[in-house]
Amino acid sequence: MLSHTDLKKGVQFLYNGYPWVVLESSIMFKGRGSSVMQVKMKNLITGNVLNQNFKPSDHFKEPDIENKDLLFVYTNKGKFIFCNPQNKAQRVELAEEQIGAGAKFLKPNVEVAGVLFEGKFVNIVLPIKVNLKVVEAPPTLRASRAEAGTKQVVLETGAIINAPIFINEGDTIEINTETEQYVKRV
Repeated sequence: MLSHTDLKKGVQFLYNGYPWVVLESSIMFKGRGSSVMQVKMKNLITGNVLNQNFKPSDHFKEPDIENKDLLFVYTNKGKFIFCNPQNKAQRVELAEEQIGAGAKFLKPNVEVAGVLFEGKFVNIVLPIKVNLKVVEAPPTLRASRAEAGTKQVVLETGAIINAPIFINEGDTIEINTETEQYVKRV
């Protein structure tokens, strides 16, 4: 059993029969009352994000969640198709809402961890860092700068991120999928 103070970033728990993961949490103390945990959480099945306050009397069960390797195959009309790496005929289909913001970093043949809840795939966990090719980068304008500049570049998956001004079209760069930021040029 989890108490309200156990709800830290990344913790998974059951709430109203659904598995949730904590995105952010902070404890709030009231003047004469007890503390309240303010939690921003994401439903692992529907992808909905919810802000909720929990009291010290609230307790939660841990969900029976299992991770299995999946291989991303393709996307079609908002549906993302994955397969079992050992048996490519076994396909799994997930909606874009389930995957969330990380969907923009998926390219074919990327291995991800599929999240299984009650025997059904409900979400994926992306690798923390992925290598993607830059397909569009505006020309660099050199001016007197006291600090390094950034520019927006378009990646092969269609994602737009900020990268240093020395990144050019055709470069392969490493992206952190959790922070959605540039890490280094590969």
